[in-house]
Amino acid sequence: MAHVLDAADADSPLKASELKVLRDQYEKEGDYVGVQTKFNYAWGLIKSSARGEQQEGVRLLSEIFRNAPERRRECLYYLALGNYKLGNYAEARRYNDLLLDHEPSNLQAGSLRGLIDDKVAKEGLLGVAILSGVAIAAAGVGAMIFRGARRR
Repeated sequence: MAHVLDAADADSPLKASELKVLRDQYEKEGDYVGVQTKFNYAWGLIKSSARGEQQEGVRLLSEIFRNAPERRRECLYYLALGNYKLGNYAEARRYNDLLLDHEPSNLQAGSLRGLIDDKVAKEGLLGVAILSGVAIAAAGVGAMIFRGARRR
């Protein structure tokens, strides 16, 4: 059941007016933007349904992760979530596992792990189905070519 709640939260973007407040504050601070302001804006971007905004959110969080060691733990979940939403499941798992290493009882991270595993399994099955279809088609074409060559 927790998967449903966290998935819904991941897919519920902020209202445009709410994101605008975060963007305005971020832009107002300019070159001297504070870590908290950057984090808040990145969080809003991660929640977006627009891929470009999600990518920008991951980029901003990556900057915080690199430049503010004291804020790394806070960034891990949202870096995992952002990469999950972008379909970067290996990166999502890497960040999420780092968080779970430090906080094994973190319910959000545990739930996100399940979501990541589900997506990887589904996409893995789809990949197997596609490869199987290609292999069957190639075998059929090969058989037709082989028969044609034998008739000559």
